Amino acid sequence: MDSETNLSVTELREAWPLLDAGERVDGYRLLESEDAEGFFEELSTQDQLELLRALPEAQRRMRLRLLAPDDITDLLQQAVPEDRAKLVDLLEPPMRREVVALLAYAEDDAGGLMSPRFARVRPEMTVDEAILYLRRQAYERLETIYYAYVLDREQRLLGVASFRDLFQARGASLVRDIMRTDVVTALGDMDQEALAKLFAAHDLVALPIVDEAGRMKGIVTVDDIVDVVQEEATEDFQKIGGTVALEAPYLEVGFFSMFKKRAGWMIILFLGEMLTIRVMAGYETRLEQMVMLAVFLPLIISSGGNSGGQASTLVIRAMALGEVRLRDWTRVLVRELAAGLSLGCLLGVIGLTAIYLRGGDADEPLIRIAATVGASVLGVVLWGTLVGSMLPLLLRRAGFDPASASAPLVATLVDVTGLMVYFTVASVVLLR
Repeated sequence: MDSETNLSVTELREAWPLLDAGERVDGYRLLESEDAEGFFEELSTQDQLELLRALPEAQRRMRLRLLAPDDITDLLQQAVPEDRAKLVDLLEPPMRREVVALLAYAEDDAGGLMSPRFARVRPEMTVDEAILYLRRQAYERLETIYYAYVLDREQRLLGVASFRDLFQARGASLVRDIMRTDVVTALGDMDQEALAKLFAAHDLVALPIVDEAGRMKGIVTVDDIVDVVQEEATEDFQKIGGTVALEAPYLEVGFFSMFKKRAGWMIILFLGEMLTIRVMAGYETRLEQMVMLAVFLPLIISSGGNSGGQASTLVIRAMALGEVRLRDWTRVLVRELAAGLSLGCLLGVIGLTAIYLRGGDADEPLIRIAATVGASVLGVVLWGTLVGSMLPLLLRRAGFDPASASAPLVATLVDVTGLMVYFTVASVVLLR
């Protein structure tokens, strides 16, 4: 890029996904000063970190001043220890104290998401005094000013007053007389996924974070929760797909890191599928007696894997949304038992009819083959549905992530057992 040519924010924003790290830095340096500040705040945390590494110290200090304490904390949590220490040293002492306090919380906890900058008032203030006090606080780059949190001298949360409450009240009224005391709060060590469910359950815009003594530490806002929901959903989808969750955007993950995350599950699934060889070896003699059995193996196997994958995906998502809990396992079992039987009968009839019509002559061997395939499809689909629906619940009961019950894992389990179902049915119907 020509270093004497200015670049617009729109041009850089459109080109950003296509540029490598060096080109992004060069492009950023071509922005006007004000444009550069706004563009930096728009970037993802990972992109901000990459830019800071390339900028001189003076500009790094200026860019860090643009960010709120919780955003700086997110950035530092993704930095390597050496870079983290250097960036912390660039912060002004008041900001440094706020950020260091936030770093004490785990990245996935409520405390790691909260901002320590929130609007606060005292209960003994009049409404007019509170509004003037809040106006002064607005210059401190508060996280949000939708609500004012009422604290006592020990910083314990007593209640909350919205700006509507304050402006509608008489100026001489006391804050304690208009505040609401039924405040939904969360502890700093609450997991971010549970926090997101709390936001959804109460339709919140902001949520105060308190310690065990009820002292207010900060707030988490709904924009932070949107990021959490996206992160959790992405992680679950990656696990359902049969890989370890990625810690960075897909195109930014190194080849060998991606290889390691995918290879582990692939090895496990491959070893699991090798069990099918042992099962088929046990039925080698029968396969020789009825070669036609091998023709329908892909049909039987895929039917069970598909039904199990469907069931596991539905149950995992329902658990993530809080629609299904461990105590609901009997209801899930009954529903999936009915679904498995219905789907199995439907597919079994389709398979039986297709084989019968394809054969032309209604001789006894053909009828038996059609009956074998139809009955096997019914059994495998039913079994796959039950495995797919119950495995996520069993994993949650054992303390593991239900998303680990990925569709490939369920399909592998059903493949092995489906073969046993198929050959057992064939033994009864064809080879008696």
